[in-house]
Amino acid sequence: MRAVLLTGLLALSLVACGQKVPPAPTPEQALLLTPADARLASLYETSCKACHATPDTGAPLVHDRAAWDLRWKQGEAVLLDHTIQGFKAMPASGQCAACTPSDFQGLIRFMAGREDPA
Repeated sequence: MRAVLLTGLLALSLVACGQKVPPAPTPEQALLLTPADARLASLYETSCKACHATPDTGAPLVHDRAAWDLRWKQGEAVLLDHTIQGFKAMPASGQCAACTPSDFQGLIRFMAGREDPA
């Protein structure tokens, strides 16, 4: 509940500042999202998707910019470290033994809705 409230407050504050936050995907839409890169799509399908496309897992939903922007502000290096080392309920390496740091970076960008490094 707290995460939902924080997400809503962030979205409202961004709208108030004139920045448009894309709407979060519905759970049905989240299940259909996949990276354009074939390798990343395969890795996402077998590791990340189980949590990041399923509501109520505690993981930020794929392409939910309001939820991801809170994390994105920490910087990509922190997100990459959390992914590799594990953080809170996030298992180390997201249980993706085949993922390289570059793969993780691409997957993080995809899930955060920031495929272009901005």
